[in-house]
Amino acid sequence: MDLVSIIVPIYNTEKYLPKCLDSIINQTYKNIEILLVNDGSPDNSDKIMKEYEQNDNRIKCLYKKNGGLSDARNYGLRFATGKYVCFVEWWLDIRVLCGKVSRKNN
Repeated sequence: MDLVSIIVPIYNTEKYLPKCLDSIINQTYKNIEILLVNDGSPDNSDKIMKEYEQNDNRIKCLYKKNGGLSDARNYGLRFATGKYVCFVEWWLDIRVLCGKVSRKNN
């Protein structure tokens, strides 16, 4: 199974971040690396990121000063080691995305 890099840009998402990360972690495809890119977020997203990183060795926390969504994605790409890359927004439930991908490939 090929490694998939999942890049999650984070800025002021503390309210929604646990649901997003739980969705990614609990999917059926397990050969993933999860790159959390903190784009200079001033809220408590960092605390949540670190907690998840300590509990799942597939998670890597990355930090940069605020540069916007595209800049955060590009920063994450520098660290991605997977054969495939997926960008996930904090509001996306990845189960929806994976369901669509699976149905399209069947």
